[in-house]
Amino acid sequence: MVDDTWSGALHRLWQAASRAEEVAALADDVYAPLLATPGVHLVVGTRWDEQHVLRYMRGLSAGSDTPVIVATTRSMPGAAVREPGGEPVVTRSAVEGLDDSVWPEAEFLRQAPGGSVVACTFRLDQRGWAALALAVDETADLSVVENRLTQAVDVIVACHTGILQRGREARRASDDALLAEASLQMDSSLDVEDTLRRVARIAVPAVADGALVHLLRGEGPEFVAATHVAVQQQRALEEAGRHDPWLAALLAHRGEDEDTVFLSGAALEGSPFAEAVGANGTAADARPAGDGPHPTVVSISTLRARGRVVGSITFVYQRPEARLPDSAFLRSLATRAALAIDNALLYELRRTAVLSLQEHLLPSQLPESVQWDLSASYAVGDPMLDVGGDFYDAVPRPDGSIALLIGDVCGRGAEAAALTGLARHTLRTLLEEGTDPGTALSRLNRALRQERASRFLTAVVATLTPRPDGTALLSTCSAGHPPPLVLRSDGTVSEVLSGGLLLGVLDDVSYESHEELIAPDDTLVLFTDGLTESREASGAFFESVLPARLSALRGSGAAHIAESLAQQAETFRDSGQDDIALLVARWTGVPPGAGLLPHDPRIEQAALR
Repeated sequence: MVDDTWSGALHRLWQAASRAEEVAALADDVYAPLLATPGVHLVVGTRWDEQHVLRYMRGLSAGSDTPVIVATTRSMPGAAVREPGGEPVVTRSAVEGLDDSVWPEAEFLRQAPGGSVVACTFRLDQRGWAALALAVDETADLSVVENRLTQAVDVIVACHTGILQRGREARRASDDALLAEASLQMDSSLDVEDTLRRVARIAVPAVADGALVHLLRGEGPEFVAATHVAVQQQRALEEAGRHDPWLAALLAHRGEDEDTVFLSGAALEGSPFAEAVGANGTAADARPAGDGPHPTVVSISTLRARGRVVGSITFVYQRPEARLPDSAFLRSLATRAALAIDNALLYELRRTAVLSLQEHLLPSQLPESVQWDLSASYAVGDPMLDVGGDFYDAVPRPDGSIALLIGDVCGRGAEAAALTGLARHTLRTLLEEGTDPGTALSRLNRALRQERASRFLTAVVATLTPRPDGTALLSTCSAGHPPPLVLRSDGTVSEVLSGGLLLGVLDDVSYESHEELIAPDDTLVLFTDGLTESREASGAFFESVLPARLSALRGSGAAHIAESLAQQAETFRDSGQDDIALLVARWTGVPPGAGLLPHDPRIEQAALR
């Protein structure tokens, strides 16, 4: 015969279990139908942790609507004999035979009618177990009582398992979202220092209360970044990261194959963390109200990327154990952080190497004379930092003139760099020997054709020859290069006529020169197309505003003109990644300071509006 009353109660219990967010919420749905079982007078539930500490006890008597609830942290080593293994354990006992050191429920059970106890102990998870004990009298059908008790326990265990599973899924989704955001944040910068700060900040407070990042240098771990939810504690962590011998020794002895290690309690003796986090009360001030002190836990994860260790990240926790991340999450976060750091380090190494190579492709210094004011500017435009093909030089010639040259090799990279070196040094050698610019360009073109160069290049050579009246003869010869500009002392800007075929395209090409005079305080500006082709968001090129911007710089020295135009072009452009090279020569004709126009910053600022 089917017990409809119990079946209905069990059905409602399963429904409640599917909605419950914690096992304690099932108490009313469990206790009431068990108490409705004939012969049952009392139900007592207990909750234990893995150290046999009683955490919770709840008792409800038949006919009462008010349960007795006891929250405690009573250590009861004797309860170890009741701890279940893998399956629930049902026992029958006489009340008078219960040992209070094993059965804290005895104080309730002795007050109930009847003299027997039917109890079931069951494991909830690896961190604890629970028990349900029923006080019954002689009228109870013990087989029915046991059956209902085990069915109720099945629901409780299933409910707890479901809650844990949903919690793991929610935690996994949260962790995945955090890891995705961490990747975006850390990968958005290729600056080493900025990346390291992002690595420390991304985990606090979502993962831990504090974080320290160390890089592995040749001499050992080097502190680079720290953060903490409390400002005072951050300073303490920074100090520990830089100077604490305990931490330095620990990081130095961690092997390359070690996974994340968690340290707490005695393992932190002599460390800076107990004092640095929470012992002086400052960290506790940063925790939410009602969240009491928790033991300090420290985790250390090795940062490993591309088969090598790049450093370590240390997390400091001052939170409940349930809120500590697991090793798999920390390993994934460390892997992403290591890759971001390694990318930034590799980028920095490449940047240093490229800039060093670029410097060797350009003159280390420009010649000086009382008759000209020379300066140059070079801005790398490629974010991937391939070596560019822009070059310039200034060459004093035997007849007292000076030759200015600037060029641009098509493309980037090692091959472009090789052609850059070939072009600059070939032109420099020829011009130093007194070769006229047209012949020098023709001979360079022939050399490129003989070398079967796969890239073409543009170049312009301008010579300034002093004249007795203080002016200079400007002779310009171009091979497909953007024409230079002349800034006159009165602020007018003119374009130097030039033409000529690209270098390295056809055999036996000749180049003609264009001549004009420049007066004292006139300025010649040579540049590569990275300057004029810088494009703003509207689509306009810097070339359209260059004459006005240059005119606004009248009265300025060569260095200011070169740096200002390069900076303005970089600020102007929304797209374009070409390098910008400028070579500026202000012709004085007389010693500096004699009769020069003053530089007026107001004119320059007006042109930028």
